Amino acid sequence: MARVAGVDIPANKRSVISLTYIFGIGNASAASILQKAGIDVERRVKDLSEDELDKIRKIIDSEYQTEGNLRATVRMNIKRLMDIGCFRGLRHRKGLPCRGQRTRTNSRTRKGPRRTIANKKKAPGK
Repeated sequence: MARVAGVDIPANKRSVISLTYIFGIGNASAASILQKAGIDVERRVKDLSEDELDKIRKIIDSEYQTEGNLRATVRMNIKRLMDIGCFRGLRHRKGLPCRGQRTRTNSRTRKGPRRTIANKKKAPGK
């Protein structure tokens, strides 16, 4: 396993796919990193030389914000929204979706499992 940006990337996968295991790098940025490093997208990580891995590491370190730094930035942005009390901040605080989705039926990911509320017992004879 090769270690890039503090993450062990899988050696058996294609290099463009392996780079997406790093938080903050998706398909498009992985392809552009490999293009800048002059590495074929189809090559597997186990076939890359240590020199090519160093090129990838240098490009990622200089041009991309990844892993811990990116996570901290995202957390700070959400905290800022919550502190100023804007709509998105309130939605984050309540644990509801922030981007306009409906919540009457969906949004179980944000709201968690359903909590059924018991009905009142009906009065006898009615």
